Amino acid sequence: MLHLKSRYYSCKLINATVVASILAIAAPALSQDSVEWTTLGSDFAHTRSTTATQITPDNFGELEVAWVWDGASFEAQSGRSTPSYINGRLYTVAGARRHVVAIDPVTGGTIWSYREPDTERWEYSMRADYGKGVGYANIDGRDVIYTISPGFFLTALDAETGRPLEGFGEPVPIDGFPQTGVVDLLKDLGHPYDPYEGIPLERGYITASSPPIVVNDVVVVGNSAEQGYHQSRIENVPGDILGYDARSGEFLWKFNVIPQPGEYGHETWENDSWQYTGDISSWAPISADPDLNLVYIPTNGVTIDYYGGHHPGDNLYGTSLIVLNASTGERAWHFQMVHHDIWNFDTPTAPILLDTAAGSIVAQATKQGFVYVFDRESGEPVWPIEEVPMPASTVPGEVLAATQPIPSKPAPYEFLGSAEENLVDFTPELRRQALQAVAEFNMGPLFNPPIQANHPSGKLASLMCPSGAVNITHPPVADPEAGVMYVMSRYSCSSRRLVPGEEADTYYDAPTGVTLSRYAAASGGPSPRHPAGIPLWKPPYSRITAIDLNNGEHLWMKPAGYTPDRIRNLPALEGVDIGNTGSGAVGQMVVTPTMLVYSNVSSDGTPHLYALDKTTGEELAKVEVPTATRYGMSSWVHDERQYIVLQTGSTLTAMAVPQ
Repeated sequence: MLHLKSRYYSCKLINATVVASILAIAAPALSQDSVEWTTLGSDFAHTRSTTATQITPDNFGELEVAWVWDGASFEAQSGRSTPSYINGRLYTVAGARRHVVAIDPVTGGTIWSYREPDTERWEYSMRADYGKGVGYANIDGRDVIYTISPGFFLTALDAETGRPLEGFGEPVPIDGFPQTGVVDLLKDLGHPYDPYEGIPLERGYITASSPPIVVNDVVVVGNSAEQGYHQSRIENVPGDILGYDARSGEFLWKFNVIPQPGEYGHETWENDSWQYTGDISSWAPISADPDLNLVYIPTNGVTIDYYGGHHPGDNLYGTSLIVLNASTGERAWHFQMVHHDIWNFDTPTAPILLDTAAGSIVAQATKQGFVYVFDRESGEPVWPIEEVPMPASTVPGEVLAATQPIPSKPAPYEFLGSAEENLVDFTPELRRQALQAVAEFNMGPLFNPPIQANHPSGKLASLMCPSGAVNITHPPVADPEAGVMYVMSRYSCSSRRLVPGEEADTYYDAPTGVTLSRYAAASGGPSPRHPAGIPLWKPPYSRITAIDLNNGEHLWMKPAGYTPDRIRNLPALEGVDIGNTGSGAVGQMVVTPTMLVYSNVSSDGTPHLYALDKTTGEELAKVEVPTATRYGMSSWVHDERQYIVLQTGSTLTAMAVPQ
């Protein structure tokens, strides 16, 4: 089997004779004409790594702004899309309309843009400004950009011109839509719908936020739904996975994320709940192994977070890693990380594929603070995963899974659950105040059951910790040469409480479904706070953990960023050495051959990029940047110049060493 690096990187180096000559005289770096970043995760393996070598720890402090692309004219806001650099151009999506944009990598100027015509489907979209990037393939010598819109249309664009691809898809019966280049994804889900208005809200709702992935000329399409903590009714459509021919747009297959009668896992949906409830979308990005012809798809849970009385059973394929044959959509294997997930423990980031001493693996980081590691062909756990007993719920109608799967290795990268020993203890008084702050909350293990308002215990809510150790805002990265995964995480707790469905239903103007749930998540609600204005829990408040996936051991851990001045200068801490707590801010990372680059803030809140030694975590260099980066960064080489592109809200900021 080929090494992942040879499969997933496109690196046009100078010719072998010159390379040999350079190596012979021990020059400090190779000249690289072009190093690409072809998916939002750089490669099919989603390592977010680059082979570019021009930026090093020695010149890192010289980085300066090369250009800024302003997405204001596209109404860009969140800046969640990681641009792809392909064949000399940058491609990204921007704004709630999810404009597809081609950008000049030297100047940051817009080359072309494409916008889908208006539909009510777009106007209602719950994740409109959440676009994370584009898909790409070279089809018969032509570069093609694929995108999924908030209205849930798949569009193929000629990468050179930005025009819809001729011969792809079929005409959409909506005024203004192109006659070619578009597929209406709703037509293949199997639910009644109107081309303009979409699926009736009584049946459900579906959109997408991550781009498709193109594997061996098959476009694999994921999806997303409304966040489960914004739902009050039990009906919704499942987030079934779809496959299309990359040349013609022909529909090839559908994988049912809620197994139908006769399909594997159907028995995990009790009381016929498979017939009406839904979600289980793959809103996080998808990874792939083209040699194995497999796609690796993370999913979230079932309709309505924090209460699942309407869908008893383990509920495959909720909060799982599903592995499908890219050509047929047939299940190769799966693993469910959370049975009957009601904790909003949806899988938020793409799985990472690596070749290590432990084998050819896939590693999935989770909100819970675990990394689950499998042989990526067979699905066998690389290290044992044990079913561990968990507490039962006291909420009427709720039946939780008796056990949950806990990895034996690697060790967690965050505190698990909430306990008194994890409370801040800088001074006895600060600890006393922390204990008082949590006194009215139900603390417990990782899978701490939620409770309803006016619970017999008198507690206000259950603490569920960590609520998002890893999330879409700070995806893990990996070094494909060393087999090391780097995870930036943050310990925090959610304290959602349950209210009757009738009350929750009043929060939403146009809810999906018909039947009110017995319980649903309250809007807001009580949350414990330390009176001194510091975190309730021991530091580090944010951290980076290096995990050696050759042996499953932690290589190192260090705080991310630096202790905020508001904590460092707190009068109650005068004379107390609290060390570096980390900033509490999460950032983005990219791996290069010589360092781990991450974004975070200094003590006074100034945004920086930091360069770390990949083996020890030692800080090698840092540089101030104009504004904080969000969601992801990419690094690539164009015309022998390496860039690091930061997502900076409504703009993109490109950093480079002065020429």
